[in-house]
Amino acid sequence: MRKQISFVLAILFTSVSLVAQTKKGHTNQNKFRQMKDLLATPNDQRLASGAPGPRYTQQQVDYDMNIVLDDEKRRITGSETITYHNNSEDPLPYLWVQLDQNMRAADSKTPDIQPSRIPNATSKNRFQRTYVDEPFDGGFNITGVKNIDGSNLSHTINQTMMRINLPKPLASGEKFQFKISWWYNINNHRVQRGRSGYEHFSEDGNNNYVIAQFYPRLCVYDNVEGWQNDQFWGRSEFALEFGDFNVNITVPADHVLQATGVLQNEKEVLSKKQQKRLELAKKTFDKPVIIHSQKEAEKAEKGRSKKTKTWKFSAKNVRDYAFATSRKFIWDGMAVDINGKTVMAYSLYSKEANPLYGDHSTLATAQTLKTYSRYTFDYPYHKAVSVDGQMGMEYPQMAFNPGRPDLPDGSYSDRMKYRMIKVTIHEVGHNYFPMIVNSDERQWTWMDEGLNSFVEILAELEYDPNFPIRRGLPKNIVGYMSGDQSRIAPIMSKGDNVYSFGNNAYGKPATALYILRETIMGRELFDHAFKTYAQRWKFKHPTPADFFRTMEDASAMDLDWFWRGWFYTTDVTDIGIKGVKKFYAEDGDNNRVNFVEDTSEGLTFTPANAKKANSKFFYEITFDKPGGLVMPIIVEYTYKDGTKARKKYPAQIWRFNDNEVTKAITSDKEIVNITIDPDLETADVDTSNNSYPSKQKSKFEKFKNKIKG
Repeated sequence: MRKQISFVLAILFTSVSLVAQTKKGHTNQNKFRQMKDLLATPNDQRLASGAPGPRYTQQQVDYDMNIVLDDEKRRITGSETITYHNNSEDPLPYLWVQLDQNMRAADSKTPDIQPSRIPNATSKNRFQRTYVDEPFDGGFNITGVKNIDGSNLSHTINQTMMRINLPKPLASGEKFQFKISWWYNINNHRVQRGRSGYEHFSEDGNNNYVIAQFYPRLCVYDNVEGWQNDQFWGRSEFALEFGDFNVNITVPADHVLQATGVLQNEKEVLSKKQQKRLELAKKTFDKPVIIHSQKEAEKAEKGRSKKTKTWKFSAKNVRDYAFATSRKFIWDGMAVDINGKTVMAYSLYSKEANPLYGDHSTLATAQTLKTYSRYTFDYPYHKAVSVDGQMGMEYPQMAFNPGRPDLPDGSYSDRMKYRMIKVTIHEVGHNYFPMIVNSDERQWTWMDEGLNSFVEILAELEYDPNFPIRRGLPKNIVGYMSGDQSRIAPIMSKGDNVYSFGNNAYGKPATALYILRETIMGRELFDHAFKTYAQRWKFKHPTPADFFRTMEDASAMDLDWFWRGWFYTTDVTDIGIKGVKKFYAEDGDNNRVNFVEDTSEGLTFTPANAKKANSKFFYEITFDKPGGLVMPIIVEYTYKDGTKARKKYPAQIWRFNDNEVTKAITSDKEIVNITIDPDLETADVDTSNNSYPSKQKSKFEKFKNKIKG
């Protein structure tokens, strides 16, 4: 049997199914509509191109601090003079200060917002900590808020925020100075958890301190949010202004310390031996140099100096501050060449982290600086430090990272090695996002975590071409995206309010960028646009709209359909082959060509029809899209002679019909198989419909095989 269908050739090769037009009065739900309904209207502070405008402003906050760490009481005592520069055009009647430590205060509301249940069983340690022990006595104890002349300054504390009530509104272009003094008990981050704190070693009685959020610090004020004074509940991180820091940190004299900024009194706090080794490290580019050895650290562990040293640091144009200190720390470092500028990569680690840290920490830090600088901008600071902090947290020039050998003899598995390297690269990479490209972490977690997780992949593969990538590849996000939709939120959600924080803020946005680079834009266009965004917004406060617009502006690609689907919905990719028809051509009447359908099963023509085709085979393929996301259709054709060919149809093929589309193709060779997305590039959640003829066994075939088995 054969069925004759006549086509005009020109129409055959360009045929695309169309969808019925939207009914009059209905909202346009075309997935290729522009994002004017979602993005803020451009203005002279934030341009339509995604660049900062001529009237863009941001505040500056400078800090002069004196900090004392009491190792016996595990307590921080501090005082600071803050200089607030109002660079905005607005008069400010008050300032808002962040008191992050109050998340740990006895009256903190953070535990109250967490649902909880009684488990069937729990460990004795957890039972003691959760149900028996008194709550940790944390939170800032503010001992003074004063004007620069020493008089009391009116203020109001609301949980993790403090309002400074100014004597008079601070006019545009003016600055205001005031002082705050405080103390707080440092949390054991291995017990009470947290983004900073101390780790106690019962074997020798010592503590490793990784200290951050230790000082009252100003909130961001801008033309997008006004004051970003959302409460700190513990998950969504920080929004901070750039400024200059002068910080004096007093610790036990036998401690080794690193902090944000340039050390000002090296000769006072470092031994001559350490100074000599440090100078060697600054000239060594191929491997880390030991500056303070394990043997020296082990000797210090056994003592308890009653004396103190004050380490003095100056940091210019940073948004935050952190430090790490311990008598247990080993210290190594090496020089890194960033386009002719020498930057130091350092590591601090206890003997418990050696040799894993000694083998990889500083080298991974160096690799991060090289890779990130190539894809964004040259690293502007003089150092980056990786600290054995047994967590994953980031601050300007400082990163607190996990990873220790699996066994007491110092041996470690590949799994532990790669985990440690992965987190080190990720946390050191945060020096770029958000420490320099200074997005609002409290509101848009993905803008630093997602972008950073994406560049992290590039650095990991440069560190080790066989690096096991676990987050950011399309195939790895399928389980999350195809999961229970009631527990999945769009990427454009506040981090505090999502179920699967890691996938939402890290994995899915990193995957989206990976797909943009590898599948939609191509590496050259993507890399240029991404670098343009980073360079436009370094040392500034970008928003999602600035990122989206810059990526389009610098590439000449309309990506609104992509941002809308991947970032504003929880839709999934699922593209399949609904059906295939095959034809051969024969001469007809009146100077026309008839296309005759071969209705035999599968893709193979009958021998008679194959002969009639005379090496010109025609196919009509209907693709359907059960998933909500519009994506390119990547098709692999396998021919009868065993060769293969690829064709990528742009996502715009779906612009007229969001359900299915038909394409007509011609081939000089007979096709025996058609596969969609053969390399799993699009995060397709159901590959059972990706092949024709189907490679998936029917339920009956599976049942027969089960019986035979």
